Amino acid sequence: MHEMSVTESMLGVVLRHAESNKATSVTRINIVLGEFSTVMPESVQFYFDIIGKDTIAEGAELNFRRTKLASRCKDCGKEFEVVEYDFTCTKCKGENTEIISGREFQVESIEID
Repeated sequence: MHEMSVTESMLGVVLRHAESNKATSVTRINIVLGEFSTVMPESVQFYFDIIGKDTIAEGAELNFRRTKLASRCKDCGKEFEVVEYDFTCTKCKGENTEIISGREFQVESIEID
């Protein structure tokens, strides 16, 4: 159910930027969605169709660009794509790693008229 609140936040960001640019309508919203994010695109679309109604974003296309889950080893500095949720460093085999991408849910850009 958290998709409703993140969709409301996303729509708020979109509307603020569209209105500050004197847009009459939002035609497309480009969203970055990480592979490790818990946000479901179908749910975002569902809630957007409801809460976007009667706004300048009504009917806008939601375009999701997926990012891969990636990590960085804190010991050797190697950045690597995480495969099958194995966070072991591919260079030094260390386990002292941090996620550097894959959790995103953000508006990358909007297209307006």
